Amino acid sequence: MGEIGDIATRGRLTPDYDLSGLTWLRVGGPADWLYLPRDVEDLSDFLGALPPDVAVFPMGVGSNLIVRDGGLRAVVIRLSRAFAEVEVEDDLVIAGAAALDSQVARVAAEAGRDLTFLRTIPGSIGGAVRMNAGCYGSYVADQLVSAKAVLRDGARVTLTPSDLDFRYRQATVPEGAMIVSATFRANPGDPAELAAKMEAQMARRDETQPTKDLSAGSTFRNPAGFSSTGQAGDSHELKAWKVIDDAGLRGATRGGAQMSEMHPNFLINTGTATAADLEGLGEEVREKVFQHSGIRLEWEIMRVGEPAPEAETE
Repeated sequence: MGEIGDIATRGRLTPDYDLSGLTWLRVGGPADWLYLPRDVEDLSDFLGALPPDVAVFPMGVGSNLIVRDGGLRAVVIRLSRAFAEVEVEDDLVIAGAAALDSQVARVAAEAGRDLTFLRTIPGSIGGAVRMNAGCYGSYVADQLVSAKAVLRDGARVTLTPSDLDFRYRQATVPEGAMIVSATFRANPGDPAELAAKMEAQMARRDETQPTKDLSAGSTFRNPAGFSSTGQAGDSHELKAWKVIDDAGLRGATRGGAQMSEMHPNFLINTGTATAADLEGLGEEVREKVFQHSGIRLEWEIMRVGEPAPEAETE
């Protein structure tokens, strides 16, 4: 790994970086390297000089992520504040990938542009594009014009919605690529009305979700193709929290991990959880829901890295 440390960069490159403090769940082991680029040019130069066999993991604010206890054998790249600017030009909102979703919604609203669906989504714009984030029936795919990215070889490209091939909670981003900005087309709206709408959204979120706990947002995707009556193809989508609740798993625990009592599709760290506790509880929930209803839940939280050495021998 020495040759990585020898790469000239204007950003910050740190070996053996503990990632637990960078995730909302506050768990996880070290990355081989953590790199914070100074700007797009610095990022492009670094990736171009990085040996092609070295894995790269783009990381946002860690809001939808479990890093396993053994850490990550990769260069983790996290964008700095230089990538967090938000501008509004007519009906276009241009946001750096490190800008928080909530910040983009607020800046747009102040300019009379409606991206209010982003207000309660945890995370940053880069992650929102990768996950086709959505809320209240609106998704990134509905309003994205283009995204700029730096590829694994350092090349800079512009990705269209067609390139990204948006699906439910998914997009296709080239392996190792870093999204650096995104441009949205936003409908007009009265700033005061948009602000009031977002306040109502925040109040609703705080009433129904464990926002004061250590969580990573929704744990599982809503089951595709099932209705509340269990019939495939029904227009009334079944919710993941409902099948978890019906299986008697609200409040279920494993070590320091728990399925929230308030919202059973939120996996929380009660304060002492390991990544193994959290992922293990999630897998237990998936199995018991399948046994109860025949529905196989799919993870929405990304899990990366290696288990702790002791976990491998148990």
